[in-house]
Amino acid sequence: MIASSERKIWPLTGGVHPEENKHQSTGSPVSVPPLPKTLVLPLSQHAGAPADPVISVGDKVLKGQMIAKASGFVSAALHAPTSGIITAIENRPIPHASGMYDLCIILDTDGQDQWCELAPVADYRQLSPSKLVEKVRNAGISGMGGAGFPTAIKLAPNTAVNTLILNGTECEPYITADDMLMREKAEAVIQGAEILQYMLGAQECLIGIEDNKPEAIAAMRKAATGKNIDIVVFPTIYPSGGEKQLIQILTGHEVPSGKLPADLGMVVQNVGTAVAVKEAILEGKPLISRITTLTGDALAAPQNVDALIGTLAEDLLHYAALKEAELATLVFGGPMMGFSVDRLDIPVIKTSNCLIAATQDEFPDAPDAQACIRCGHCAEACPSSLLPQQLYWHAKAENHEQLMHHNLFDCIECGACSFVCPSSIPLVQYYRASKGAIRTQEAKHAKSERSKQRYEDRLARLEQEKAEKEAKRKANAERAAKLKAAKAAENTESDAKVEEDPIQAAIARAKARKAAAAGSSESTPARQESSAGNRKPSAPNQQLSAKQKELKVQLSMAKAQAKKTERALAAAEASGNGDIEQLKSNLQMLNDQVAKLQQSFDESAQSDTANGSNTDKPAKSAKPVLSDDEKKRKVELAMAKAALKKAERALAEAVESNNESTESLQQTVDECQAKIKSLEVTISVPPAETAIPPSADAKPSAKKAKAPLSDEAKKLKIESAMANAAVKKLQRAITSASDDELETLKQQLVEAQQKAAEMQQALDNFTNGAVAEGAVKPSASETPSAEVSPSAKKTKAPLSDEAKKLKIESAMANAAVKKLQRAIASAGGDELDTLKQQLAEAEQKAADMKQALETLS
Repeated sequence: MIASSERKIWPLTGGVHPEENKHQSTGSPVSVPPLPKTLVLPLSQHAGAPADPVISVGDKVLKGQMIAKASGFVSAALHAPTSGIITAIENRPIPHASGMYDLCIILDTDGQDQWCELAPVADYRQLSPSKLVEKVRNAGISGMGGAGFPTAIKLAPNTAVNTLILNGTECEPYITADDMLMREKAEAVIQGAEILQYMLGAQECLIGIEDNKPEAIAAMRKAATGKNIDIVVFPTIYPSGGEKQLIQILTGHEVPSGKLPADLGMVVQNVGTAVAVKEAILEGKPLISRITTLTGDALAAPQNVDALIGTLAEDLLHYAALKEAELATLVFGGPMMGFSVDRLDIPVIKTSNCLIAATQDEFPDAPDAQACIRCGHCAEACPSSLLPQQLYWHAKAENHEQLMHHNLFDCIECGACSFVCPSSIPLVQYYRASKGAIRTQEAKHAKSERSKQRYEDRLARLEQEKAEKEAKRKANAERAAKLKAAKAAENTESDAKVEEDPIQAAIARAKARKAAAAGSSESTPARQESSAGNRKPSAPNQQLSAKQKELKVQLSMAKAQAKKTERALAAAEASGNGDIEQLKSNLQMLNDQVAKLQQSFDESAQSDTANGSNTDKPAKSAKPVLSDDEKKRKVELAMAKAALKKAERALAEAVESNNESTESLQQTVDECQAKIKSLEVTISVPPAETAIPPSADAKPSAKKAKAPLSDEAKKLKIESAMANAAVKKLQRAITSASDDELETLKQQLVEAQQKAAEMQQALDNFTNGAVAEGAVKPSASETPSAEVSPSAKKTKAPLSDEAKKLKIESAMANAAVKKLQRAIASAGGDELDTLKQQLAEAEQKAADMKQALETLS
């Protein structure tokens, strides 16, 4: 068949001819219903992600103001259809086959219908297509034919577009919104087509219209006169309005399975979308209203209205004179692809092209489904050339693999198969349910794949880290092996030697030093004679006086300071920084000081040499020669004392860190002390009576050896060291403690300091008593000479072990009394009585211990 544009058209595969029922709503022009009191605006009125609100509850908005922005690439903005106040953002029922609720913006209108500031474009050809696409995106335009796909995405394809097709078919029964739009706004449709053609760069534009719309065809041909736009008319058949079906009718091309029209260089838009694009570009208006058909036998005045987006269905139906008693079914959309709802407070959205208020006779209940008789009518009616019967069987069996094999997703859900089925099987419902199940399964599979990929990436990362650690370990091992080999090579000779007894080695070293000293003393006169003519009067082995030693130390320090100042001056002169003049002055002063000290040292040396001060000093008395066994025992004693000091330090550190090894370390200390006592007994120390008396010239400053401490004194000394270590530990903890721990630590520190003071006092008391008891009175045979110091103290008789024990307990009791007295001074409330009672007990115990000690003495 050749249309008026003399273009060839191609027949549609399959299709049906249901009763049209279009004349009921085309008897009157498009009207504008009154402004409703409340508008309900769902955030998801399009395919893709829902919009994000950009307003808050209580905000006042103007007509055309954006109230929600697109949240992703496949999304669309939302604008206020009129002025008013946002009263809520909450879940409300939306147009959906499941009756679901979704997030909606609730707008209470103020009746002023005040527009916001608009930004129209006088000449769209002065803007680039990309800028025009951005304006379309900001206007929130989505497909007006029913699919609701965001228009801006289809206007920016990745491939070149040769043909623009406007869909004016409106093949579904009852719906006449596009028909009335083309009758009344044909010029706007053509203007929108030209803008779309410019944005896409298309060479041709085709507008397809079924031949059951003569008024719309005439208006469109008149508006398209002289334009590069073809009005193509073709026979009425359902579902010729499908995107792929319309392309097949107008061009003869079939869109392959899984492909899009853009892959063939074609873009299809609805005539209502073209008008919305024209208003967005030339007038600056966003999409806030659409033409909706109100029809059905339950309406006394069926018609088409220009309804604001968000208007409730009940407001529109009452505007069309709803006969509530006769209303049996309310359908959003057409009878073939629409869905019924069970309530009237559902809003009209951007894709709502029709509301059918049907009576029971008009839409009777569907008969019960019967068994499939394999008649094949469904396959003949399918416009997508599918096998509906096979899809039905696989859908019932939930055989998703076979459904995909039979191209389930090529089904456009037009309902032609269900319309012709003699068994009244709801085939489309089976297909929709299967599509939903497959999408859910694919989403789970995709999530699982992502999790698997993350897991594999993690394993790969761990393996890489493991390999890097292993490589680093091997490198460290190789480096350590090389260092060990080098060290072994250096120590080969020493490793070959037989390990010697450390005590014997110490004795051997002492003998070697003694022999070297003897040899040095024999060769000294010869060296002195050979170098007498070249040396100063003071020989190197000549002993220095106290004054010379002091001058020599000051001279060395002055020279070192002068060298340091010279280096600082050189660095300052090289860098240009620092006080150079001050450094020079300091250096001159230091050099003068060095010269003065050197002169004083030389004069002192000459004076001592002239007076022979160094030759008058008596030679030191020779020490008694010890046997090898005595030397060995002395070395063992020194090593035992060193081990005791090491054990005491380890014990103090263990106590400070609350280590569990405190008891073992205490045992080690006791063993060391016992060993020292044993060695001291075995070593023969000359008694005081047999000691060589000092000569007349000997100084009276020789110190007597300290008496060894008793076990009680050593125990007190260790406990005092432990208490001091605890104090230091708490002091370090306080410096890094938090505010919550600070008070507790301070209290613990006070207690630790008190304990340390008590232990030190007890140790001092015991030590003073021991010193007084250990002093020996001079005997009758020991007549003090003139050289004996007059400060020698007389000694008391030594105390018994029981007296020493009582004295220690008495000191500890007195310390407890003082501690309780300090606690009472800072206490208050309920603690005071308890502390007073404890103080009385402590004072009684101290008095008892004192009396016992006096009795024993």
